[in-house]
Amino acid sequence: MSETLLRFVVVPVAQIAVVIAALLLIVVYLVLLERKINAFMQVRLGPRRVGWHGLLQTVADVIKLFTKEDITPRHVDRLVFLLAPVVIILPALAAFAVIPFSGGSFRVGSVGVRAWISDVNVGLLYLLAITSLGVFGVVMAGWSSNSKYPMLGGLRSAAQMVSYEVPLGLSVVSILMLAGTASLVGIVQAQESAGRWFLFWTPYPQILGLFLYFVSGVAETNRLPFDLPEAENELVAGFHTEYSGMKFAFFFLAEYINMVLVGCLVAVLFFGGWLPVTFGIPGLREPLSNFFPFWGGAGAMLTGFFWFGLKVFLVLFLYLWMRATYPRYRYDQLMRLGWKVFIPLGLGHVMVTALAILVRRG
Repeated sequence: MSETLLRFVVVPVAQIAVVIAALLLIVVYLVLLERKINAFMQVRLGPRRVGWHGLLQTVADVIKLFTKEDITPRHVDRLVFLLAPVVIILPALAAFAVIPFSGGSFRVGSVGVRAWISDVNVGLLYLLAITSLGVFGVVMAGWSSNSKYPMLGGLRSAAQMVSYEVPLGLSVVSILMLAGTASLVGIVQAQESAGRWFLFWTPYPQILGLFLYFVSGVAETNRLPFDLPEAENELVAGFHTEYSGMKFAFFFLAEYINMVLVGCLVAVLFFGGWLPVTFGIPGLREPLSNFFPFWGGAGAMLTGFFWFGLKVFLVLFLYLWMRATYPRYRYDQLMRLGWKVFIPLGLGHVMVTALAILVRRG
């Protein structure tokens, strides 16, 4: 096999297959984890019947979803109705093309394999652009259903996602200024060269930026307490009310994949990506930076996967904790929070970060 074919076809296709398979497996057990955590916080047991302690419950749910009758109502706009689930899931999957999951590398023949599919110098801008396309799938689903509740859910989602994309983008601008690059790999390397994460970046810690990004990410993914587009007590199921079977599974899958994506971006932008957690203790970094020194680059990559996965898990746990804790916002409260609180805070945060950079440069 030629090196060109291996480098530009075989390795990227294998990486894409591994990422998609891992995402599907993570989503399956993220749903189970959510049900178990909610049950624990509500003093009940949760799923326990299918498999040991309910470990196969979500596998049974997946089989049920994919074997249920897939109904397309007569009154819908058929083409748009069928395209909407595809339009919402493709951007969610495409966003992972630029996520760096770990450092290190290993060789397949003469080709080096890294823990990301692609590293582009505008990776952060690519992510902001590609994730904003998901709203089209939601609006298409609401409009094509030709029903009042889905239409209201689609309109709510469009207004909500447009509103919270602004503070989300502003929270990222400060990271761009501090790192001097829009490459996600470059951002992690900038944190490594600085010796600290952006959360503790001096002279102005990015705690406010982290708060703005995470809350805006929760709103962008339509999760509690911001799940107004699919509020069950108001809109039945919102924009996907008329969907069933496999098409409904696509909406369900896209929501959880977007949750994982927000967790990955929080880890990369604010928590140092694959860098080990040392708590600033001198001499602790080296033992934690490679658990498998005898495996060379592959060992460093596996260690990076561990730290990256741990940080993403903590963000997802906070997602699930919020669902079990907070009630749903009213729609006017949601919009007021975005336009009157988060956007001014985001603008002020960018200005203070710029001022802190100027002061640091002397």
